This record gives sequence, C-alpha cells and structure tokens, in this order.
Amino acid sequence: MKLGNLTEDAFARLVRAAFDIALLLDNDGVIEDVSARKADVLALDCQTWVGRTWLSTVTSESRVKVQEMLAASQGADEDLRWRQVNHAMSKGSDLPVQYAVLKLDDQGRFLALGRDMESIAALQRRLIETQQSIERDYLRLRHIETKYRILFETGNEAVLLVDGLSFRVLDANSSAQVFVKDNHKKLVGRDVTECFEPAYRDEIQSLLRMAHATGRIEMCRARFVGASGDCTVSASVFRQESGPHFLVRLLPHGIVARPASAADQQLLFSEALEHSPDGFVSTDRAGVIKSANAELMTMLGVTALSQLYGQPLENWLVRGGVDWGVLLTNLRSQTVVKDFATELRVMAGSTIAVEISALTLNTDQAYYAFYIRDVERTRATETPVAGASMVSSVAELSKLVGRMPMRDIVGETVDMIEKMCIQSALELTRNNRASAAEMLGLSRQSLYVKLRRFEMVSDMEVSSIH
Repeated sequence: MKLGNLTEDAFARLVRAAFDIALLLDNDGVIEDVSARKADVLALDCQTWVGRTWLSTVTSESRVKVQEMLAASQGADEDLRWRQVNHAMSKGSDLPVQYAVLKLDDQGRFLALGRDMESIAALQRRLIETQQSIERDYLRLRHIETKYRILFETGNEAVLLVDGLSFRVLDANSSAQVFVKDNHKKLVGRDVTECFEPAYRDEIQSLLRMAHATGRIEMCRARFVGASGDCTVSASVFRQESGPHFLVRLLPHGIVARPASAADQQLLFSEALEHSPDGFVSTDRAGVIKSANAELMTMLGVTALSQLYGQPLENWLVRGGVDWGVLLTNLRSQTVVKDFATELRVMAGSTIAVEISALTLNTDQAYYAFYIRDVERTRATETPVAGASMVSSVAELSKLVGRMPMRDIVGETVDMIEKMCIQSALELTRNNRASAAEMLGLSRQSLYVKLRRFEMVSDMEVSSIH
C-alpha cells in the first residue's frame, strides 16, 4: 500500500484511529509520548507516563513480556508479535492491553501499539465463572445421584420408576427384582403392566391414571407375575423435564395386613395421617413447610409436595403474616391452638374457609403441626347474609370474627341491640305498640318498619297503620 509521504500529524491521526493506545519509546524503553482514545484507557491517567519507563507502568507479571517485546524489536524480524500485558488501575481490576512493538527509526526509538482487551477479558471471566458453576452443579448432581442410588438399592421395599407416558419401567431396585422368579428376566424396559398377572393389568393402568389425574398417592391390590400371593401397589406421580413419572412401591400383602412391630405401627400411623380426610402440614420454627399430606395438597390445588416444600405457610393464608403471627403467639404461649378460623389461598386464585388446629411437637428442634379442616360448606350455612335471621347473642357475634369483615359485624351488633330494645319496650308496655314507640322515641310508623324488618310483626299489621 503506497500512502506517499505522511506528515507527522497525519501519522498520529492514523495511529489514534487504528489503535486504542500508542506509546513512543526511546532506546531505553522510556516513554516519550502517549496517545489514547478510549475512556477505559484514559482512566489510567496515561499522560503521566511520559518520562517513565514502560516497565514501571505494568504489573509485575507483565514486565517479562515487555522486556521480551523490546528485545525482539531490535532484530530484523518484521513480523509483529502481539502480547497481552496488564496495566495497574488505581480502582478496580487491572486493564489488559494487547501490544505489538515496532522499531520506528535508526535512532533506536520504538512505537508500542495497543488494543484494549477489557471486553474480551470480561467474556473470559464470565466463561470461567460459568464453567466453575457447571462443575459445581455437576458435582452436586453426582452426590445427589449417589445418595439416591444408595437409598434406592438398600431399601427393603420394592420400588419401580415408571415413565408416565409409555408406562415403561425406567429403573428398578434389587428388592423389586426379587419379585421376579427368573433373575435373568430384567424389569427395566418392560411395560409395567406386563409385570403383573393378566387379571390385574387393567387395575394397574387405572391406578396409574388415577394417580396422574389426582396427584395423590393411590393404592390397589395386585399380583406380580409368578408370585404366589397378592401385594399392595402404591403409585405417586412426580414431574421431570421429559414429563410425568411414577414411583411405584410393592409391598407383600401380608406385611401390610399384620403390623407386628413398632416400625410397622409407625408405618400405619404415617399412612393414616397421609390419607386423613383433614389437611395436615408440619413446619419448622420459622413457619417453613417441611411436609404435608395429600388432603392439604388437594385443598390448595397442588400436584406435588415439591410445590409446597420450603415455602412459608403464611404465603397460603389469605391474611398472611397477620394470621401467622396469631398462630405463632398462641403456640409459643399455650403449645396448642384449636379451631382458629381463617381462609386459605389456593393455586387457582380463589379462597376457601378453613379452621386450623395446631400444636408444638416435642422434638430436638421446634416443629409445629397444623391440622386444617375445610369448613367452606358449613360456614356458608352458618354465616349471616343480608335478609337472613340475626344472631341472638354477643357470643354468636364473637364467632364471626375472622369470617366476616368488622364493618358487617358492627352492623349485626347494631341490629341486635335495636331488636333487644324493642323487645324490652314491648314487654314493659305489655305489647302496647303506641306506648312502646313513645318509650323508644320513635314514631309508630318507624316502630312498625323495624318490627317488620326483625320479623316481629306481620305485613298485614304494618299495612293497617297507613
């Protein structure tokens, strides 16, 4: 490329346009002039480098590179070699710059041309952080898989992992293989219904479909192929990236029917709590959910315990922290709470009326157990509505707290007091309506309006005064 004779000013503009920083060095590596165009480079305050050696402006690990570039530029090799060096910044991390050194004239002066590598360095840092994060996740997954495999293989229960779409057995532990009399006939890869006698296959299919539809643990009685007796089959559904999966447990029927040990009794107790008609949830001291039964998940409209586990219980209460604060205060002072009226927020966005009983569990760590009863239907018949008969005592009014807004309760209180005053006035006047109206400071017509509203007089008597 022939550019002709460039003036000094044109050459300087060309260097500034092509490179982020340029250093003019003498034979000893002392900086005679500096040219920079990027803000990141100007932040180095590079104009103060004039009169200093290039070595003094870079970090300690970059000084060897600078010396090698200056030595290489003395030779006859015309190929430029780019090397990355780091300039120390007063604030933040070092600024990486890629330099190439060019011999400028016979007087031994050099021109160091630099490119800012900060953006590339930032990408490199992000790449390293991402790689480290992937390695940590991979290591954690390996540990989880190891724990899962140990628990899966050492458990006494026969367990099958079944694909929710194809019903193929994806995994089976050694206890499940015991059910198969021929050890050479593997369970993995087979249709799960083929593992049972033909008479029970439709029932197994119905069991899996019901578990998938309800999200609950479903159970039935079936007989494994080649087995001499029936077994209890339970199926629960969970979701992975590829879709729904079933965890199928097989228990010999005799073990479930005859609990003989404390462990078996505990198993029955746990099963009864799991299938309780009332909701159950346990939390730690902070109110974080640790376990819940199928009925509570049905109330809230969730399909798996993982949707509840680790969440604060107050997130599912309509009044949130207010109700949780009342429950927690009573649990700490009395250890037991009974029939606390509140409302739960379900997944669909609606609310249901419930009553909560709770107790503090005596364990090494503080745990709370909550028993939740759906009273939506009962409350609909008990709660007063517009035009319905009024409550008759203050005790009944107190039961409305938590079920109705305070404004409506106050309105009920006023109506109750008015009715009581009218009844007392009629008793004192021996049912003389005119005297009762005068005693109450009402007109006779106003008294009849209130009597009609409180259903204490017929419509015919009211119309007779008009």
